[in-house]
Amino acid sequence: MNYIGSKYSLLEFLQTTIADVTGIKSGNGLTFADLFAGTGIVGLTFKSKGFKVISNDIQYYSYCLNKHYIENSKPFDIELLHYLNNLQGIEGFVFKNYCEGSGCGRNYFSDYNGKKCDAIRLKLEELFQAGEISSAVYFCYLAALINSIDKYANTASVYGAFLKHIKKSAQKDFILESLPIIEGVSGEVYNEDINVLIKSISGDILYLDPPYNERQYCSNYHVLESIAKYDNPILSGKTGLRNYASQKSDFCSKKTVTQVFQQLIEDANFKYVFLSYNNEGLMSIENIAEIMSRYGEYRCYTQNYKRFKADKDSNRNIAADNTKEYLHCLIKGG
Repeated sequence: MNYIGSKYSLLEFLQTTIADVTGIKSGNGLTFADLFAGTGIVGLTFKSKGFKVISNDIQYYSYCLNKHYIENSKPFDIELLHYLNNLQGIEGFVFKNYCEGSGCGRNYFSDYNGKKCDAIRLKLEELFQAGEISSAVYFCYLAALINSIDKYANTASVYGAFLKHIKKSAQKDFILESLPIIEGVSGEVYNEDINVLIKSISGDILYLDPPYNERQYCSNYHVLESIAKYDNPILSGKTGLRNYASQKSDFCSKKTVTQVFQQLIEDANFKYVFLSYNNEGLMSIENIAEIMSRYGEYRCYTQNYKRFKADKDSNRNIAADNTKEYLHCLIKGG
């Protein structure tokens, strides 16, 4: 997924730096926590290195993705994949609320793809509730649906708006594609407020990748959230936003970010704490250094990388194409 803040392009930097700081080259029964998990790219990378991974995100679509990546370790029979792909489309929630042909005024997916998504999502729920598939299989295919349907979205990138006309990639007929199985220790996945969760978990390495600015993920990916939950929410406005009051992150507010970050570091029962943050974030580099230094030995590493872009340069007023990523490191109690 083309995801805001994705660490895919920074994986080598993260892995090398974490290994250098900790001296740990492989998991070997150790615990790695990825508590702003997003699409799960960091967590699944460390699972593949032998760590038991604890994953968390306040967004339910992220929880679904990581339930598969982090908890599933054995291959599944792909017969269900073929069955789901052969289902006839249904005029369900997705079609009625996100497809122009329904008269809803929104154009996130083609009519065909919206109906196909509905058919697969409804069938998965039916099979799971009837006990015909396990929780592991349910999340395997629900994660696949979330990841696959995103490729056919009629948006510039995020779901803050849809395009007026169906673009070429969104015109293609939707095909459900399976996600890879990451071999390794089965981990734990949560869908909680990180400042609450941190008090009940512990481990060896804690990796934090919080939002850097006031852009709330719940509004940028609200369509995926509704597909994941399929809870028939009341939608509002031209873009069809669901009520996301309970999912707003305190890390996206200048007023609250310093306080919740300081409390998070204080409550973290991990020897090593790593924080990804860039030079344009709500917290200053100096502020982060001062807070982390209270709890042990602090270090900082940097890497330049290309800025995330959701649309064309002509529509944006930005200072630079590149930004600087900081990896703040804390050896707690050191």
